[in-house]
Amino acid sequence: MATPSTEFTKAQATFVDAVLEKFNVSAECLTKISDQFVKEMEKGLDHEGATVAMIPSYVSGRCTGEEKGSYMALDLGGTNLRVCYINLLGGGEYSIRQQKYVVSEELKTGPMRNLCDFIADCVDSFLTEHSDADTNSNEVIQLGYTFSFPVLQTGINRGVLKQWTKGFSCSGAVGKDAVINLQDAFRRKNIHVNISAIVNDTVGTLMAYAYKHPQTTMGVIMGTGFNAAYYENMSNVNKWTGEKNQEMVINMECGAFDCERRVLPLNIYDNKMDRESINVGQQLYEKSVAGMYLGEITRNALLDLIDHQFLFNGLSSSELNKNWSFETAYMSTIELDETPDLSETSHILESVLSIPSTSFTDRQIVKKLCTAVGRRAARLASCGLVGTMKKTGKVGHECIIAIDGSLFEFYPNFEKNMGQAIAEVIGEQARSKVKFDLARDGSGLGAAIIAMVSAKH
Repeated sequence: MATPSTEFTKAQATFVDAVLEKFNVSAECLTKISDQFVKEMEKGLDHEGATVAMIPSYVSGRCTGEEKGSYMALDLGGTNLRVCYINLLGGGEYSIRQQKYVVSEELKTGPMRNLCDFIADCVDSFLTEHSDADTNSNEVIQLGYTFSFPVLQTGINRGVLKQWTKGFSCSGAVGKDAVINLQDAFRRKNIHVNISAIVNDTVGTLMAYAYKHPQTTMGVIMGTGFNAAYYENMSNVNKWTGEKNQEMVINMECGAFDCERRVLPLNIYDNKMDRESINVGQQLYEKSVAGMYLGEITRNALLDLIDHQFLFNGLSSSELNKNWSFETAYMSTIELDETPDLSETSHILESVLSIPSTSFTDRQIVKKLCTAVGRRAARLASCGLVGTMKKTGKVGHECIIAIDGSLFEFYPNFEKNMGQAIAEVIGEQARSKVKFDLARDGSGLGAAIIAMVSAKH
């Protein structure tokens, strides 16, 4: 089959290039962002109330990989609730049983008590179903609760919700302790489970990977949301009033970086997405790099091209006109589409999004746009990693970064684009010492390990 011809009009090519240019991030800009990132980390370690919160996780000391025991983990932070039962076997090995439960929109936006009752019911039915899980029904099981929202921790199992993110907005939860809310629900239903740790998924990612690789330096989430955690010497943390002579994992909450808009190269498509999000003006760094938002940024740019009559003959569809209808998963498929006539792209645009018809040129433009938005996300995400390496003196040294999340795992060229950006900032030789590794289960295994650390203390 002959490859279809590409016929861009001059005006079309000029406009498309101008749109793509809005997603270009120079090496100079990357350096500026990572330097600003270090300054914001320092502010967060110095005092409460900084933009990048730098929250002490109360998880101190490193894993050896020899720890053993049976623990539960709960993972709440997206579309699903996951319940896990984990056996730590030593030697960095473990076994896991788990089940996912769908969290409805109604539960995400209703009263907190309803959400907690739902979680308790899921734990109850999981334990009933897996009652052979070496559990004596009267013995209290220790549980690590991965609660992937900004929490002000005051102890390993105490944490007040600061604000909801990721489409949750339950009433009666902000300003309240998330552990107490859920433990009350367990009590109401007579479930013999003790929440011994509240875990941020990023801290969990670091601990899970460190169970097998104790020298891991950072844990990062690159999926629906974006965040990172790393080991800090507490003598460098001015705001910390506890024991200074120890190493502790810091949950950075770095998705909030640059809400002042000093350095992030945000464009009109970012601004429109932000205005129409449920947390306007917040999490601006996360919004430029995380899976939840990339599709919407791309959709805004597509509509701009349509409105200027440079795409789909100026015709949209009621589906594409809906906010958040263009999923980041579509971008992955489109970017991976190597068919001669871009038929997979055509399927998404015409069958899924109901665009009346698309030309080969249209499909090429859409592919270029997805590639540009995805590439920018990876390049911007790398700035936080470089900033953390600079802050901890890791540049030029071996540095293992454990990363969990669908964006890192499945988005085409994400890892390659991050590596390229890091090399542009710190040089290829220093870049070659940085190792990214997919850490699959921070929120389950990591939470169980932290429950174990907590129960031991």
